[in-house]
Amino acid sequence: MHSRVVIIGSGPAGHTAAIYAARADLKPVMYEGFLALGIAAGGQLTTTDEVENFPGFSKIQGQKLMEQMREQSEECGTEIISQTVAKVDLKSRPFKYWLHPMGDDDEIEEEEHTADSVIIATGAKARRLNLAGEDKFWGNGVSACAVCDGSLPMFREQPLVVIGGGDSAVEEALYLTKKAKKVTVLVRRDKLRASRTNARRLTTHPKIEIRYNTSATEIKGEEKKNGLMTGLVIKNNVTKEEQTIEAKGLFYAVGHDPATALFKEQLDMDEDGYLITEPGRSLTSVEGVFAAGDVQDKRYRQAITSAGSGCVAALEAEKWLADQDDNVSNELDVENQAEKSQVNGVVPEYRSNPLL
Repeated sequence: MHSRVVIIGSGPAGHTAAIYAARADLKPVMYEGFLALGIAAGGQLTTTDEVENFPGFSKIQGQKLMEQMREQSEECGTEIISQTVAKVDLKSRPFKYWLHPMGDDDEIEEEEHTADSVIIATGAKARRLNLAGEDKFWGNGVSACAVCDGSLPMFREQPLVVIGGGDSAVEEALYLTKKAKKVTVLVRRDKLRASRTNARRLTTHPKIEIRYNTSATEIKGEEKKNGLMTGLVIKNNVTKEEQTIEAKGLFYAVGHDPATALFKEQLDMDEDGYLITEPGRSLTSVEGVFAAGDVQDKRYRQAITSAGSGCVAALEAEKWLADQDDNVSNELDVENQAEKSQVNGVVPEYRSNPLL
């Protein structure tokens, strides 16, 4: 199958790109992936219970928001395929790619597909710690984004915990102090990795307690369906002593892993594996390949910023394709003119030669 535009990924960036591309009559094909990164189609937002910071919705479930985006993409004319892209070849145009069979991430189908342009919106996955109780209370007290979830009513005026010692952990903790009763930061080593300025902001804040050489071992909570987190078992890494502290929320700030394995050695990436794009644009190191959303954004990682970058990617893909069409048309015009000249007995280079 050949497509004008292929979109890999199905989060806010991917669907926004699909909507814009479809409205531009580019007939986009989206590969939403079958449990790519272990997450359902729609990306990380599908694991968020309530979203309160997406314009147009005072409150909406993350899964519902992504369902509505998917419906709009299809209504605009996007073809959505649930399979996962297994391999790509971006070394020449048209670009080539192959798929995994549905539900099988080991095998690769033999059929080769091609595309004139590719928009990468594969996202990034928050690192988890695989603590006891993590899966049970994910979305019911456990999160990987304070800015996304920290203002939910369940966290207001409650004791909260942040795990991490870098700049991201500092920013998460400081954000949470606006609504929380108290924020405890667990640092597994004996010092912070954050910058000196951020470390000072953290250590001097009256609502923040820092516990060094401390790790979490188990998440406690209500023993009922959709029960909420109520406490956290922590361990001193030096003395090995354990204790349970009250905590109504736990926020991971231990990094993200961008889904860029498909594109290694084909596209430029930074030291953390994020795709490098031109500042303020979606252009990657390969002409005709564009990137949007968390796969190229390691700073903001918000649904709305992802959606905006998806719009940028689609608009730039549309312009790039139009330029390619113009170039082809110009080349055809030159060839046609040359053929006409030869028919009339005039060779073009002779006609323009000043010596004749």
